[in-house]
Amino acid sequence: MSDTIGAVDTLTWLGHATVLMVTRAGTRIIFDPWLEGNPKRPEGVTGVAALDGIAVTHGHFDHIGSVIPLAADTGAPVICTPEMAAYFTSAGVANVIEMNKGGTIEVGDVELTMVSADHSCGIAVTEGKPHAYGGDPVGFIARPRSGNGDTIYISGDTNVFGDMALIRDLYAPEIGLIPIDGHYNMGPREAAHAVGLLGLNRVVPIHYGTFPVLTGTPDQFARHLAQGKATAIAEVIEPGQSVPLTAKGSH
Repeated sequence: MSDTIGAVDTLTWLGHATVLMVTRAGTRIIFDPWLEGNPKRPEGVTGVAALDGIAVTHGHFDHIGSVIPLAADTGAPVICTPEMAAYFTSAGVANVIEMNKGGTIEVGDVELTMVSADHSCGIAVTEGKPHAYGGDPVGFIARPRSGNGDTIYISGDTNVFGDMALIRDLYAPEIGLIPIDGHYNMGPREAAHAVGLLGLNRVVPIHYGTFPVLTGTPDQFARHLAQGKATAIAEVIEPGQSVPLTAKGSH
């Protein structure tokens, strides 16, 4: 693992939907970890060192693939819905924090709130067993309690939905990480509209290009963003790269 992965006061994209948040105070939370087998995993990144939390939006393999080994290696709690918590507990995860939409917990210096998403959430169980029920898909709002750093919206897998405006009104996220693939999630046009509903200042497109069917591109997203009413800045990065939690000149 590179020593630069997870510098303080950053969001680091580790490919597909995996995002590592490290606050100025050093709290480390990974969202939807999928490292082993992820075609977009940055070269040389095999782990993420210490963690304070592992936040899971839903049960699809490309969002939970590394949850169980990371929980075992780091001892960090897995934060998820009750249905996902039951699944992880049955799989031997010892430290699980279950919550649900509208709930807020503290992880280090971060307030983590679970919010709605518009997707599905079946868990593909291996060894010939049937799919398991995973409850509802969710997203997260992460707010550093120190007052330093932006409020972050991690959408998880989702289509655009009208109640993103409620997320804006209640939590005023400043930076968002949202999918743009246009097959399993909203495409560039829908994602650009979502940015306006959310009132974001900055947005990092993720969950695209991992597989051929995920055809949405950052260029398409930026074009739709420019044509719409949103004034957000698209911050396009490569897997392994980071954006600051507080953009220069934004505060």
